[in-house]
Amino acid sequence: MRTGDLPPVEDVLAALATGLWRWDNRAGLVTFDAEAARLIGLPTATAGELVTLTEAAARARFHPVDWNEIDGIVQLAVAEGTVAEARLRIMDGQGHVLRTVRSRSKPIAHGDAPDSYELIGTLQEVTEPPPGAASRTPVTGDWRRSREAFLLDAGRALAEAGSTEEVLRVAAGLSMPGFSPDGLAVFGVAGGRLTVIGHHGQEDGDASPFTDMDLATDYPGAEVVRTGRAVYLSSPEEYRARYPAAWPLAARFERKSWAFLPLVVAGHTIGAWMAGFTYPVSFTPDERSVLTTVARMLAQALSRAGVAESERELTDGLQKTMLPSLGPEIPGMNIAARYVPTGGGLQVGGDWYDMIPLPGGGIALVIGDVQGHDVRAAGLMGQLRVALRAYASEGHRPDAVLSRASRFLHGIGDTDEPGADPRFATCLYVQVDPATGVLEIARAGHPDPAIRTADGTVLVRPTAGGLPLGVDPDADYPTTRLVLEPGETLLICTDGLIETGGHDLDTGWSRIRAALESGPDERLEELADALVQAVHGPSSHHTTGPLADRREDDIALLLLRRTTQSAGATVARRTAMTIAQAEPERIAAARQQLRELLHDWADTDQVDSAVLLVSEMVTNVLVHTDGDALLVAEMTRHGAEPRRLRVEVADVSDDLPHRRRPGELASSGRGLVLMELLADRWGVDPRGEGKSIWFELYEPSSDTEASVSRETDEPPASSGT
Repeated sequence: MRTGDLPPVEDVLAALATGLWRWDNRAGLVTFDAEAARLIGLPTATAGELVTLTEAAARARFHPVDWNEIDGIVQLAVAEGTVAEARLRIMDGQGHVLRTVRSRSKPIAHGDAPDSYELIGTLQEVTEPPPGAASRTPVTGDWRRSREAFLLDAGRALAEAGSTEEVLRVAAGLSMPGFSPDGLAVFGVAGGRLTVIGHHGQEDGDASPFTDMDLATDYPGAEVVRTGRAVYLSSPEEYRARYPAAWPLAARFERKSWAFLPLVVAGHTIGAWMAGFTYPVSFTPDERSVLTTVARMLAQALSRAGVAESERELTDGLQKTMLPSLGPEIPGMNIAARYVPTGGGLQVGGDWYDMIPLPGGGIALVIGDVQGHDVRAAGLMGQLRVALRAYASEGHRPDAVLSRASRFLHGIGDTDEPGADPRFATCLYVQVDPATGVLEIARAGHPDPAIRTADGTVLVRPTAGGLPLGVDPDADYPTTRLVLEPGETLLICTDGLIETGGHDLDTGWSRIRAALESGPDERLEELADALVQAVHGPSSHHTTGPLADRREDDIALLLLRRTTQSAGATVARRTAMTIAQAEPERIAAARQQLRELLHDWADTDQVDSAVLLVSEMVTNVLVHTDGDALLVAEMTRHGAEPRRLRVEVADVSDDLPHRRRPGELASSGRGLVLMELLADRWGVDPRGEGKSIWFELYEPSSDTEASVSRETDEPPASSGT
């Protein structure tokens, strides 16, 4: 070798006890030069000779824990474009450690596959540190064990966090082995801008400069989101040199080192995580590995929390849309309702309840359960609920309402989702007359109602029923008539209230009976809470948020209590007659019957008004329809209040009257004008077949003027009067 020439690289490396190796994980081969072969305990090779082993044979020369960690270190180096550095223990055939070597290598990825790479690097023998330094050295022993325990605890805590707030609280409490951040911040991305989701270790106002930052800003967090690569800053000088514009924002925190890591979910960067330290950190490969692992777990936890929060918002919106309010108070009746979701998934299923005002002043209570606990069940429930309201508002009787609803559900079940099994629904429909307490019940495969009597006895009332809705479009639904006496309470519910907790119908009803009998007597809302609590713990009114435990099935229940008999009207007199198309002369008989009904009415002008209105209403039916007119006149009294006259004229035509302005010589069109002038209340109610036109007059008391304030119910426009 001439003076001034450099010695061959192999000679230099051999003099430094440094060997070369190459690991191609795609081919599954590891190649060592002579010095590297000596370091890993292979038979001595001659200078320039290469030794090639399979991965399995090479793995046998290293400590299994160290070898398993190489993959994570290499993946980190591939992601960051840095050198992979690790300390590895070399083992002999008897399981003893021969020596410890340091490996430094540059990973080269094969194509776009991150799991396929090639390592080319060096192996060099190193001296183990003294025992006291093991806790801060990323090699073996205590530091490695504490790191593994930390990652297990952190992963468990982040996996259990159910909201963004909980995830941030867990992240703030993380204490990393050997080095713990003084401050943390989590950044998100919205509309091309960097926002602060949460932070720890800073005052509330300290985050304001970072809350709305353009991604093009010269700030480490913005660069991490743009590039998807971590940024490590070991000193203030390095921070100032690389990010001079952002340095004044960070300088006031007086930290010494910073790590900014991408939060990546499914290959998409959703934000960045900053960890700041009050002491210098060199960010060794082991330290970077811990930080990267935490960032990955944090990103997954934030993603899960975001999905859960979106589902809860969707749940709240669906339930607010689908669950009705119970509307105004019902004279002589109290009502309470509860809905409790399963607590799993979207927390929206097929259970529902409803209260529907009926033509003529009654109400209908509906409770049902569409098969399933998914979005499709919730969608079918919403459609079925609207259909039931429409049929009930048309004036159909309970059996006709359920028959039409079954035909409706059968039709949409066949076309709702091609290839899916048809869905059915159970339902209980109760038509309530608040004045008399009469209940007309139609049932479609649903649990029977229960009644708690005034003395606290609870009886399940068997009712006739038909198939669940949607099974047979031609199914019949017989009606059962019951009377709810003053002080009695009606319970209708879905099977979730009965069968939750492994109960069947018999044992479930026994549990419900005990809760009803021991429940509070006065407040119906408290009784509803007691029923839900008897099944699975406390519940709030119209529960919509996530519950503490997972429910087995949705629960819906309605309670209806008849208060006192005086709250309903007592019928004093009543008359009814039919005026056929071929018998217009009976209009005079109708006028006469009404005068006889009102023979002792205090105001004779009101009697004349009532007779005139009846004549107009009946004549309108005979002139503008092809059917007969049914006249019903009823005088009632509410307690000590003045008497009330209600007159209805029903016909089979679906055409509704509308107001016109008749001329001076017009022979028709005055009916609704007279209604407005003479009646205290009036209206037009659609029925299942036809309509009913009605008016009410209130008898003045002896010390009250005959004229009273007029209250008009506007009818929809249709055929003329």
